Amino acid sequence: MMAAPLLIMRHGEALSGFPDEQRVLSERGREEATAMGRWLAERPDSVKLRVIASPYTRAQQTAALVAEQFATTPDIDTLEIITPDDDPEAVVEWLLTQADDTPILLVSHMPLVAVLTGLLVEGRSDTGVGFATAAVAELTGDVWASGCLSLRSLTTPAQAKE
Repeated sequence: MMAAPLLIMRHGEALSGFPDEQRVLSERGREEATAMGRWLAERPDSVKLRVIASPYTRAQQTAALVAEQFATTPDIDTLEIITPDDDPEAVVEWLLTQADDTPILLVSHMPLVAVLTGLLVEGRSDTGVGFATAAVAELTGDVWASGCLSLRSLTTPAQAKE
């Protein structure tokens, strides 16, 4: 049986600053997140979407802007292990503990989004996918595990607005 889609999103464009955890979205980043939220809200499986974000400010802001676009605003859960340099293997282990009948949107950062996508699709974390800011990768397959998913699409904010 096919698992629900797994969506991996890079946060919107952020301003530079320090400390890294407290960087905020730029105006463009807010627009990107809003556009992707509208696009995600139009998906047929969006009604049950679980939104899970990194604890970093820019990821939390992105997740909130995405969630605001839904008719029924989904709750946003925070997952401590999806910050920029976290171990993608730990994220896969976490995914294996989650019910896969509900789509999940993970809002995180480069390089984690790239190496996690590579691990889930290719079974290797040394390959990855380039993510524009606020881009969303849709992964499909039978189980959310290393090498078990296919990259169905990678959508950028520019494409979502078309």
